[in-house]
Amino acid sequence: MKQYLIIKCGGSVFDKLTPEFFQSIQVIQSEGKWFPVIVHGGGRAISDMLEKLAIQTTFSRGLRVTTKEVLDVAEMVLSGSMNKKLVTNLSLTGAKAVGLSGIDGNLFHVKPIALQELGYVGKVTAVDPGIVIKMCDQGFIPVISPISMDEEGQHYNINADQAAAAIAGALNGKLCFVSDVPGILIEENGMMKQLDQVSDREIASLIEKKKIIGGMIPKAMAAVASLKQHVQEVVIVNGMTPGCLIHYTKGAQVGTKIFLEEEALHA
Repeated sequence: MKQYLIIKCGGSVFDKLTPEFFQSIQVIQSEGKWFPVIVHGGGRAISDMLEKLAIQTTFSRGLRVTTKEVLDVAEMVLSGSMNKKLVTNLSLTGAKAVGLSGIDGNLFHVKPIALQELGYVGKVTAVDPGIVIKMCDQGFIPVISPISMDEEGQHYNINADQAAAAIAGALNGKLCFVSDVPGILIEENGMMKQLDQVSDREIASLIEKKKIIGGMIPKAMAAVASLKQHVQEVVIVNGMTPGCLIHYTKGAQVGTKIFLEEEALHA
């Protein structure tokens, strides 16, 4: 039985990923049990390029307001430089990687988010994973930029977490959010403690109590949202730890596993 491992790399960790991280993905693929699929963001790189080009950018409700100019830059960065850097890093390990976007093979079917002030920001309505399956079957590691288009051919910027969840759900795969910390950390008796597993309700409570703070909040919320899109399993792992993904594929306790409390009650 094919097992797909969807690895979501955000722009915040991109520059911190070591050659050993990419080598571990090559090892996982070479063992033949798992098919790695990478989905990446690149918010920081987009912001840097917009600043260089003196194009104003703003955010609304945590999402980038995407004008036509901003969309052109986002596509240039995500489907261009960021995507090819990841492909290059994988190729240096001896892996065969291929860059894709949500446009290729009609991978992601999208429509604009209802909030008009966001501009060209879309959401995934359906997934046709055929091109990803074919690439994996031919020995390639797909590296996916979330830029996608609607039925009219209009391109949209898609949140990379949502794109990763969508492809993971379509492939019935397991989803790893790659971070620069070991998982979800909370303060307990003056010490930082890693949670091995946590439910969606516990996450909501910990955020309310300000136990989960800062950049971990969107990661935790994205993990919960992914599970609600019927993703088989979601874990937050530390991409700075050599071999973390290999250990995960062999069943070891790695990072923080997130689960839906209602599903656990009915299991």
